[in-house]
Amino acid sequence: MLIKKIKKASGVVKVPGDKSISHRAVMLGALADGITEISGFLQGADCLSTIDCFRNMGININVNGENVTVKGSGLNGLKAPEKMLYTGNSGTTTRLLCGILAGQNFDSSITGDASIQKRPMKRVTEPLSLMGAHIENEYCPLYIKGSPLHGIDYKMPVASAQVKTAVILAGLYAEGKTIIREAEKSRDHTELMLGAMGADISVNGLNITVNKTASLSAVKADVPGDISSAAFFMVLGLILPNSEITVTNVGVNPTRTGIIDVLQDMGANIKIENIRSSAGESVADITVRSSQLHSTVISGDIIPRLIDELPIIAVAAVFANGETVIKDAQELKVKETNRIRAVVDEFSKCGIDITETDDGMIINGGKSIHGADFKTYGDHRMAMSLTVLAQLADGQSTLDDSDCACVSYPSFFKDFYNLGN
Repeated sequence: MLIKKIKKASGVVKVPGDKSISHRAVMLGALADGITEISGFLQGADCLSTIDCFRNMGININVNGENVTVKGSGLNGLKAPEKMLYTGNSGTTTRLLCGILAGQNFDSSITGDASIQKRPMKRVTEPLSLMGAHIENEYCPLYIKGSPLHGIDYKMPVASAQVKTAVILAGLYAEGKTIIREAEKSRDHTELMLGAMGADISVNGLNITVNKTASLSAVKADVPGDISSAAFFMVLGLILPNSEITVTNVGVNPTRTGIIDVLQDMGANIKIENIRSSAGESVADITVRSSQLHSTVISGDIIPRLIDELPIIAVAAVFANGETVIKDAQELKVKETNRIRAVVDEFSKCGIDITETDDGMIINGGKSIHGADFKTYGDHRMAMSLTVLAQLADGQSTLDDSDCACVSYPSFFKDFYNLGN
């Protein structure tokens, strides 16, 4: 696909629902008693994979655009799937399902597409095995033998909301107390939603305690816009001259707003307005205006708060004066692709001064760049980041696969070019 360029961007955009919350609303709704009503659901390929998996376990799920109803069967009401569960490209679906399926009274198996089959699952299967789970293989396909589980006291070796959530979900079925100790705070959508549903869960700083839970109650879940999707428009509005973009109804859960902190540290003109609460999640409108950015260092405990946004933050760094350093981001290696290497390889094609490090990258920004034929690696965030990058490149740029953006943002290119002037 030829990446069309726009000279400036202005207007209002409403991004699709938060991917993380959409996944969890379906999963927890399936385990609750009653009907969970979800509005603002993300109709991306990943979240539709979650729906498909639970339908294959007997859950009645009705989809009407962004409105989804899930008729829960209770914590012990799932049925043994008649075939291998297929999670497509969704690491969230795959890893969280492990936590749910480990404590069932039936056996199951999970696989996904070629990308998922290369993504490591040991980080999830290892703590679950300490709880008594029996999961065969470190990569998909995974074969799970439903087993009695027991609580553990687990210190997280890496900051990962997926690993944390898998252990929390298993903890709902485990005898005794499960304690998860985080070194750094990762996104807490699971804890918030489970708390609203009546689970026996408590949070004390970086420690989460889960006890075996008898039942969950259905809720109404209004999914806010995904800040990971809003991030592309935030950076676009900052780097394009004479631009102003407002993204409405964005989730600003403090465990997800690292990108706002970093961009403001780089000198970005960002205004957060109309802050409100929806189903326990903070929501706001975000307005950005063209800004002269400068370099920064991104490391430490902010990384889990912006891990998915690092490719588009790297784009901002390209157009910021000075040397931006991203470190402590080893987690990027186990996303849809090795995002450290992918960003470095593709940005280098434009003549960008960028160096790969073991846990991140170094970008010398503020210089002119040229267009290139980009490879997305089938990674939705790479496709959208490269589209933003190409806007200020001299000459033409192309994407080898624009369809992969549908994983999290099916209407991205339509919304993107609607802002063009």
